[in-house]
Order: sequence, then C-alpha cells, then structure tokens
Amino acid sequence: QVQLVESGGGLVQAGGSLRLSCVASEGTFSNYAMGWFRQAPGKEREFVAAISWTGSSTNHAGSVKGRFTISRDNAKNTVYLQMNSLKPEDTAVYYCAARPKHFIAIMASEYSYWGPGTQVTVSS
Repeated sequence: QVQLVESGGGLVQAGGSLRLSCVASEGTFSNYAMGWFRQAPGKEREFVAAISWTGSSTNHAGSVKGRFTISRDNAKNTVYLQMNSLKPEDTAVYYCAARPKHFIAIMASEYSYWGPGTQVTVSS
C-alpha cells in the first residue's frame, strides 16, 4: 500500500509560481501512474495532471495546460507539480494520487491512494 504526503502549498500572488511535491512511501513507486487533483470550496474534485509510470506520458487539464507541468523522479519516490502564472481560480486543496497501473487516467475513481492534500491560495 502506498502512502502519499504532499508539500509545497502556500499563499502566492497572482502571476507567481509554486512547486508541489508528493513523496510516496511503501509500495513500489515506479509501478504506479500518478496524478494531481484539486478541490475548491463548494466544488467537486477535478483532474489537474497525470503522469505514467516512467514519466514518458503526461496529460494536463485544459485549464492548466501551458502553466502547470507534472514530472516525477522514481529514484526519489516523488512526483512534482510545477505551477506557473498562477491565477486566483487555481485556489484549492491539491491532492496527489497513485494508480496501481502503468498508464495515466483522468478520473479520480481510477486512483486507489490519496494524500491528505496541501492548500494553495492565490491572491489577486
């Protein structure tokens, strides 16, 4: 079973950048596709980005494409989300998720393990 812990959230002004990290413990990290999701108050959890087990394939939601980049370092059991040109509408709790398959998915129901989340707040 994989345990996930996110870090790197915080308060940033619009136009700024943050890099989220998610460290996995237990399990074999390289066997999992990984994803980032977010949930704003009063809204459903939404897909942000996903990456395959080797990192060769990625998918980013249209709302973040060109601004956010997902990556992973299997040697460090870590997946990252680089967030640039942040907007107030990016404010949410960001969750890291692991899928015990090699290939990416965009539905939250496809992911078996979740971290507790990290808050990102973008001020205007």
